[in-house]
Amino acid sequence: EMAQDADVGSNSLLTYKLASNPSFSLALKGNTDGSKQPELVLDTALDREKQSSFELELTAVDGGDPARSGTVQIRINVTDLNDNPPIFTKSVYEALVAENLPAGSLVLQVRATDADAGNNGRVSYSFSNVPGAISSLFAVDSENGEIRTVGPLDFEEKNKYIFGLEARDGGGLVAHCKVQIDVTDENDNAPEITVLSLSSPVPEDAAVGTVVALLNVNDPDSGENGQVSCELGDEHFSLAVQAGPGGDQRPELVLAKALDREEAAFHELVLRASDGGDPARTGTARIRVGVLDANDNAPVFSQAEYTVRVPEDVPVGSVLVTVTATDADEGLNGHVKYS
Repeated sequence: EMAQDADVGSNSLLTYKLASNPSFSLALKGNTDGSKQPELVLDTALDREKQSSFELELTAVDGGDPARSGTVQIRINVTDLNDNPPIFTKSVYEALVAENLPAGSLVLQVRATDADAGNNGRVSYSFSNVPGAISSLFAVDSENGEIRTVGPLDFEEKNKYIFGLEARDGGGLVAHCKVQIDVTDENDNAPEITVLSLSSPVPEDAAVGTVVALLNVNDPDSGENGQVSCELGDEHFSLAVQAGPGGDQRPELVLAKALDREEAAFHELVLRASDGGDPARTGTARIRVGVLDANDNAPVFSQAEYTVRVPEDVPVGSVLVTVTATDADEGLNGHVKYS
């Protein structure tokens, strides 16, 4: 806009001056009537994120002597262009969580900033092309970047999750980051005892050291939570522990003391396996071992000597005395014949 001067002649001839500013300069365009049209020229690119407004002073000076001048303030507001993408504070966010974390628990929070203004600087968060298994376990808040659990975590099923997140501003510019969540083990599994094979009944004359049963003891927890010790409360049997596949234990149930079917026809064994967690978890298994009879008992008469007095004229065929003998064995081993 041109300045106006009510004088005439040389007193109204105007020149213009612009206060020094590195971003703007003043150009004077001559008109046919001899006046000059001031034009404000942009000399360098603007960056609203560095400076969002400028205050300029334009001075118009007439040709009189002494000269008179007038000034005007020019305020330039720089409007935003979506020239800045969101920027995450980290390229990789890491978290360590326990597997028994309740649903809805906060795992971590990501944050991205955008130097633009208004909608161009408003950031929303979302998953970046993740499989359904991730979205079934975790959720991201689009407004604040909080990642929370939505399903139960299981260390034994998977102990590490790595997935991508994106931050998108209102103008469509996108930034990406990685999230790594490590799941720590909790002692949430008791040892499991499986009987792989069982030789029952066991002959009562079986030698000490005879293998009676082959067992498998497994605890899917890790570290001390998965370290198992076994105990057996019967003096006739003991456990010889062998290493199995995948860290399992393969205890062998062996005969530790000679059996006697006449004392016990079977043994009810209770095997207990405890892990090293705090508190410890215990698994039990009941094993019934029968004892097979051996012919290790001779018949025993009810008396060592029988004395009978009979008259000399007793008829032939008369019963003089009945003797009895018993045998502690069973079946044919305990069937007694007399001669």
